[in-house]
Amino acid sequence: MSFSITTAMVEQYNANVIMLSQQRDSRLQKTCQIADVNGKAFYAERIGSTEMYERTSRHADVRPVNTPHTRRKGTVHDMEWSDLIDPQDGEKTLIDINGKYVQSAVAAANRAKDSRILRALGGVAHGGVAGATSINNYDAGECRLVEGDGTLVTAGSDGSGTTDTNLTVTKLKVAATLLDQAEVGRERPRYFVTNAANINALLIDTTLGAEEMRQVRDLVNGLITKFMGFEFIQIEYRASGTGLAYHTIDTTCVECYAFAQGAITLGVGSDIKTVVERRPDKGCDQVLATLDIGAERNEGPAVVEVLLKAA
Repeated sequence: MSFSITTAMVEQYNANVIMLSQQRDSRLQKTCQIADVNGKAFYAERIGSTEMYERTSRHADVRPVNTPHTRRKGTVHDMEWSDLIDPQDGEKTLIDINGKYVQSAVAAANRAKDSRILRALGGVAHGGVAGATSINNYDAGECRLVEGDGTLVTAGSDGSGTTDTNLTVTKLKVAATLLDQAEVGRERPRYFVTNAANINALLIDTTLGAEEMRQVRDLVNGLITKFMGFEFIQIEYRASGTGLAYHTIDTTCVECYAFAQGAITLGVGSDIKTVVERRPDKGCDQVLATLDIGAERNEGPAVVEVLLKAA
């Protein structure tokens, strides 16, 4: 049982519990390819590009072009959330403790999904037939990186700058150009995941005129919904490690991502399941949530990592 449950005890007037502000839904699952998984591993099969050749004589032999076929391997992780509720707690509160705990468990599970997807966007991918080859996101031929000051990192090198700036229209143009140069089709939805500070910084960027910015702002809700072909997704840094991460070298920057639909494969062994059951060994109820998921970057050139000033 959570030892902080006493804060919800009745004092004659307290009839409700407040679910403190938190991200409750998965904001990144919609951006992924979904793979149903049986077992501990899943594979994203990849077919590379080829070119036609010219036939130079009559009756010439047809020669195969040897279509490149590669794969990425992802691993499923068994995630759990559990807490205990003593019988006395239900009698001392005027709320449905079980139901609120289930809501909290589901919110934690959805954040776990996003955490795995974020780590796949910027982490090590696993290539080769058996997935034994480690592929950094900054390796040549994989993702491209934009420094905290907006300069493009040389392919094959990690970010290392120390001059940090927030998100600007110019940085968005660089990210969009990199995806275009990688032949990532405009018909694929594009996303930009960053924090509130950088979305607000973009709102006050003076590169575009007031009328142009007015067209991309949701003035009713105070949001930027879509701009320069990107749908914006807000996720914050969390000390728990389930949100955006700080860059290991440029430690005042958060790692943000411009990427295309399907660049990440989300392997789902078993989606969120919750159960409230009696624990006779402890004489109380247990709220249990489980989730079996993994995520793997299957198309590096469809991902651009942009280092942005955290605040």
